Amino acid sequence: MTILTRYIASAYLRIMGLCLSCFVAIYLVVDFLEKIGRLLRFDPQWLHIGQYFLLKVPEIITQVLPLAVLMATLLTLGMLSRNSEIIAMRGCGISLGRISAPILVIACGASLLTIVLNEFILPETFQKMRYVDQVLIRKSSSNTFFRQNNIWHRDDNAILMARVFNPASQTFSGITLWNFANGMRPIKRIDAESGQWNGRRWTLRKVTIRDLGEGGAVATTTVESMPLSLNLKIEDLKVFSKYADNMGFIKLRKYVRKLKKGGYETTRYEAQMHSKLSLPFASLIMAFLGIPFALRSGRSGGIALGIGASIGIGFSYFLVNSVIVSFGQTGVLPPFVSAWAANFIFALSGIWLAMSVNR
Repeated sequence: MTILTRYIASAYLRIMGLCLSCFVAIYLVVDFLEKIGRLLRFDPQWLHIGQYFLLKVPEIITQVLPLAVLMATLLTLGMLSRNSEIIAMRGCGISLGRISAPILVIACGASLLTIVLNEFILPETFQKMRYVDQVLIRKSSSNTFFRQNNIWHRDDNAILMARVFNPASQTFSGITLWNFANGMRPIKRIDAESGQWNGRRWTLRKVTIRDLGEGGAVATTTVESMPLSLNLKIEDLKVFSKYADNMGFIKLRKYVRKLKKGGYETTRYEAQMHSKLSLPFASLIMAFLGIPFALRSGRSGGIALGIGASIGIGFSYFLVNSVIVSFGQTGVLPPFVSAWAANFIFALSGIWLAMSVNR
């Protein structure tokens, strides 16, 4: 790494760290003022309130990091331009590409960091934050994390219905299971008073088995208990629809495949799934867009211009991305196209700005 690369990278990292800290602090203050009144009605401990907002920090970082990258890009290059350092570099034969390379590398690292946070950190912190909010602050039962009434589940050739699920004992009550042959012709009905999960499989209790023949004949068998091979785990009973936004790409992809296998509509979740990979690259897109914008401004670019431009460009990106992704969630656009369209549009804008920069 050359001295010039270290100099630009260190200046950029300092400003980006400052911007990121300011954005996170502002977000936390606004969120705290908005929610503290509702939280205090439950008479919680201040320790639990502190845990709640502390667990929210990784999510905030992923949301404001693209804006911090963009603002740092504009401010860093604006500072170098005002001090005539870019002119000096160009006079020494250093290209704009080499000047911009450290910024683009750091922005790419920020995008990869966002993917790691989304995949491994956010799902865990969100579940803990929700537990603190619902159980420790609001004094609700931990059973609220599960569906508990009228459970329906479809396997390859079976449909399960259970009237009640008790998360504490991990048991179903009032079970009816239909087995089907090809063409959805019912061949067996199993009724059980209860079913319990032992960590590996379900065991049914007080079971009545009815084998259904083609001519309408029914053979009935009653057993005290029987194991059940069913692709349904305790984790599958959690209320995923409420926090699909905070699931990682891999977990959400498995969930989409499971829904497809069960015959459910998955367009909305597919758009969210592709967004798990496209949205983190907003940081790289913001840097790519901010570099030619800052260089076009030249020595006239100041702090006020950098802050105003970063807010305007960042707001435009997230507005366009939200609108296009909503088209993908409703099926107007293919999910993959809707997730990556905003990145493509703003990348083209960055290319156009880069081509128009006075070299």
